[in-house]
Amino acid sequence: MENRSQWGTRAGFIFAAVGSAIGLGNIWRFPATAYESGGGAFFIPYLIALLTAGIPILIMEFTMGHKYRGSAPLTYKKMSKGSEFIGWWAVLVAFVISTYYSVIIAWAMSYSIFSFNLNWGSDTEAFLFTDYLNLTVDPGQTGSFVPGVLIPLIIVWAVVLGILFKGVKKGIELANRIFIPALVIIFLIIVIRAITLPGAIDGLEAFFAPDFSKIGDPDVWVAAYGQIFFSLSIAFAIMITYSSYLPKKTDLTNNAFIVGFGNSSFELLAGIGVFGVLGFMANQQGVAVDEVVSGGVGLAFVVFPAIINEFPALNELFGFLFFASLVLAGLSSLMSITETYVAGLVDKFNISRSKAVLFGGGTAAIISLLFATQGGLSFLDAADYFINQFGVAFIGLVEVVVIAWFLRKLGDFKEHANEISDIKLGWWWTLSLSVITPLVLGYTMFGLFKQNLMKLFETETGNYGNYSDTFILFGGWFVAAGALVIGVLLALTKWKSPESAEEESKKTGEG
Repeated sequence: MENRSQWGTRAGFIFAAVGSAIGLGNIWRFPATAYESGGGAFFIPYLIALLTAGIPILIMEFTMGHKYRGSAPLTYKKMSKGSEFIGWWAVLVAFVISTYYSVIIAWAMSYSIFSFNLNWGSDTEAFLFTDYLNLTVDPGQTGSFVPGVLIPLIIVWAVVLGILFKGVKKGIELANRIFIPALVIIFLIIVIRAITLPGAIDGLEAFFAPDFSKIGDPDVWVAAYGQIFFSLSIAFAIMITYSSYLPKKTDLTNNAFIVGFGNSSFELLAGIGVFGVLGFMANQQGVAVDEVVSGGVGLAFVVFPAIINEFPALNELFGFLFFASLVLAGLSSLMSITETYVAGLVDKFNISRSKAVLFGGGTAAIISLLFATQGGLSFLDAADYFINQFGVAFIGLVEVVVIAWFLRKLGDFKEHANEISDIKLGWWWTLSLSVITPLVLGYTMFGLFKQNLMKLFETETGNYGNYSDTFILFGGWFVAAGALVIGVLLALTKWKSPESAEEESKKTGEG
């Protein structure tokens, strides 16, 4: 009866889940977030967030996928037909993210080559925006293709879709068994080199120095929960899909703890590496560490190249290793993101895996070409902000509220997980998912909606990124809303899978 693909080993699943969780955000988002939110003191709300939201939701999603043996849409349909749209909404959010995430990996691929001759020169900011991205058009305009982005982007999709064609065991599992150990080894080399640089200790002191006065700030707690949420690949269909490939006998709660703490360990490692290097930069410039701290694209593609220029020795090698780590972290995450809609298409329309990869992955690859144009950066920036804030976080809130409050499935899930797991779920798990996570996410979403809706009706420069109202409406709000609308439409289409056809015929009396 079980025709579903399966992981070859438990380690293969853990490598894949950790590979999905460890992405670009671990390297360029966590260090700056931790520093700005109290340094060493931030680890208190961060750990609490991990134990009351991150790991509980991981366990819930692992259990959902394992119990119902399906992609996110099929899993939700099996729980309640009316909730199927949540699965498609999550899949559509993953689809949007894959279109621009692939482009950032392409940048990292280019920069790993640039490292050998330090092609970015002394003005790394001008190189990124003018020479490399050729950003010469206004937001909303595309301009022409940028070959330096387009060529590596094609390579990124060729690699990812090639792996997905091979399937779960021979494709995703095998690739992650190579990518994740390689990523950890490369980053350990980076960290060891970083902490031996002059001024590195100052950077680490700045990173770890606790500012306990910030513990009482609600924004710091929101930042902690946000970081856990975004970095663990929860609430956009990935972990439900991956766990549906687990064998019947498996330890769900233990797997969740391993993945959760594995991801957090890498974030800590990234923080040490990044702040060791930032401390070196501050030392070279004769300024305080807080003057050189940054995150996101700026940290990776402007600040780091500038720091690499100043390295006392082996700067080309260090540059290559850093950008190679971004490529590996990005590829392992992109594989998992793309697998969500591949699995959804296979389940819903009863098509072969090859056709689903070709159609789903091919469509995403074609759309991603928009971000390889001269105006691609503004489209990427707006889509990323809105799909993350009003896609991932919002789905997480809806998912937890629907499952805990309306469908009342937590008891069933607890029983299912406890039957096959060593670590038994108790009151803390139920309380976390039914009270703590909904309250924190609800508070966060209310603040975000209020802030961005008010900006929409203010001056043109009041919007996110100072973009115009029109651009934010079409490049931001429409993208986030489109994922929900298309998700609802897909949920309304008829299932073509044999299992669902049988269910429908029983209901209508045809069988």
